[in-house]
Amino acid sequence: MHKDLRESPDYAAVAEHLRRLHEPAFGRPHHVTDLVATTDASRIVVTGSVYDELDGLPRTALYEVRDGALRALTSGGGSAKAARLAPDGSSLAFLSDRAKDEVFQLYLLADGQLGEARPAPAVPGTIEYLAWSPDGTRILLGVAGLGAEMADAQGSGTVGSGESGLPSWYPEVETGTPEDAWRGVWLYTPASGELAKVSPDGLNVWEAAWSGSGHVLAIASEWPSEDDWYSAVLSRLDVSTGEMTELLRSDVQLGLPAGTSDGRRAAVVEAACSDRLIVAGDLILLDLVAGTRRAVDTAGADVTAVQWIDGTRLGYIGQRHLDSVAGIADAGAGPLPETITAKELAASEQSWASWFYPAGAFTSDGQVVVVRDDYDTPQQIAIVGTGAEQVLASLAHAGTDYLRSVAGSATNVSWSAPDGTAIEGVLCTPAGAGPFPLVLHVHGGPIGAHQRSWMMRDHAVPLLVSRGYAVLLPNPRGSSGRGQGFAAAVVGDMGGADTHDYLSGIDAMIKRGIADPARIGTMGVSYGGFMSAWLVTQDQRFKAAVVGSPVTDWHSFTYTTNIPRWGLWFLDNADPEEIGNQVHTRSPVMHASRARTPTLLTAGAKDRCTPAGQAREFYQALINHGVDSELAIYPGEGHGVSRFPAVTDYLTRLVTWFERYMSA
Repeated sequence: MHKDLRESPDYAAVAEHLRRLHEPAFGRPHHVTDLVATTDASRIVVTGSVYDELDGLPRTALYEVRDGALRALTSGGGSAKAARLAPDGSSLAFLSDRAKDEVFQLYLLADGQLGEARPAPAVPGTIEYLAWSPDGTRILLGVAGLGAEMADAQGSGTVGSGESGLPSWYPEVETGTPEDAWRGVWLYTPASGELAKVSPDGLNVWEAAWSGSGHVLAIASEWPSEDDWYSAVLSRLDVSTGEMTELLRSDVQLGLPAGTSDGRRAAVVEAACSDRLIVAGDLILLDLVAGTRRAVDTAGADVTAVQWIDGTRLGYIGQRHLDSVAGIADAGAGPLPETITAKELAASEQSWASWFYPAGAFTSDGQVVVVRDDYDTPQQIAIVGTGAEQVLASLAHAGTDYLRSVAGSATNVSWSAPDGTAIEGVLCTPAGAGPFPLVLHVHGGPIGAHQRSWMMRDHAVPLLVSRGYAVLLPNPRGSSGRGQGFAAAVVGDMGGADTHDYLSGIDAMIKRGIADPARIGTMGVSYGGFMSAWLVTQDQRFKAAVVGSPVTDWHSFTYTTNIPRWGLWFLDNADPEEIGNQVHTRSPVMHASRARTPTLLTAGAKDRCTPAGQAREFYQALINHGVDSELAIYPGEGHGVSRFPAVTDYLTRLVTWFERYMSA
């Protein structure tokens, strides 16, 4: 029987660290996301994550920026999110689960002030996003059935995975595609109270946006499984007739559709993607009258957010190398020109990513409202662009002051891979001179990106630094911010050249006197978990590894995950029934006899993306080869660990694992 970790001094120390960080912000937002603003920035609304105690997930609530502070807009039970202001700024529509936990419905706040919101009629399912029509008369609703799959970026699992009402002994039954697995588009008319589905049955709409007041742009597929998103196409839906017109299909993925208020033009981002909802790529403009399309020259920035400012100007936000950037593409009033070169408004080493990639809201005069942060700067809501930067509100408090005092500092770094490719990343170090024990922190994806951001968006990073470790967070080939050629370099070669991007980064840190070669570790979640498991089978320098939500056996993964085609695409379209291809040669479990690194594996029992059996396979293989290993499967978690007190347990296991095998 294992000893209860909660009785250990290490658990108490980690819990105290988290208490000192979060307790000063109990009852108010510790993190904000999903910023929206009127075109003159007179009203700015965000969704805030709020802990009342460190238990479960934080609730969410809506806040407006007023007089240098965040003022609550919503009251009542449950969570509120996804605020959207009417075109004239007078009304606020938002989503709340106050009627049923984790099932979100539409509410309207007529005067935009704190008070009792008016509920709209309920839809069958949960609403994931909403948008006012350009004329302000209707609200588009993206509705998911309660059996719809969630992206791994959302934690995997299914939308309605709460209480089933069935007895505990009842089996989990799968019989193909359930009736409530689909996503569709509905319209609500506030004046009449009319609510109707407008997307056709048999079509799954992942993402939608207005195109004029009579049409909707839709990223849609013929089937609703998470794997089907990777081949979804851009179409235009006539909301009166239900007729769909295909506009664009791609060999990669499409996301972030946006249409002009007159319906004449549209924009979409085309990108090689690892995860639904995490899109960074090329900006494509479409003239829906002439039937032409053009790519916008953004000077190498991967576009992560778009917004039509008017009928000709398209604002975009993105990442270039480690910087956040914003610009405007002016397509003119006539036919789309052959070449469209964007004008850049602002660039910053600070992150503008309140969730994953940079985002923000454009004003009519060409400025941008963003939520920005840095490793040593908690979130600020600020206006950047053509004029002087203006900070409107800050989320700093006594807890963030505490973290700044113990979390060291971060700097951008670069080095050369063995083939000469420049690789970039972020290095976080304690105070004082090295060499330090170094933990390699591999991001998810593989198509993703690190930027300098508050806590590096991971409790583990400042916690490790506070205990004397340096943490290196690389952006290897496959990362965003370097153009689609760089991102796609990992497609078909996952675990190939990217392996040496990491190892050469460690070599560079050793050569620079930052890393102690006798104390090197690795960690990561999702692709970061796969790569950390892969690295310890390819190089024996690692003294400890913490592998979260990994893929360790691509063959068994193919037949247990909800995204099998994704995995095979990144493995050079290998056939899992053939022996000797990347399904087998790139599986860490097939090379476990080479491993000598003590490895802690973690997984969530509810994860449909990287099922917990993947962690168990590698754990069993290491144990069979006499390598110290430990397996922790969290029953209430999906893809990653996100709920307290499981977070405290996970962090305690992580830091004690590194301290046991490569003490600082």
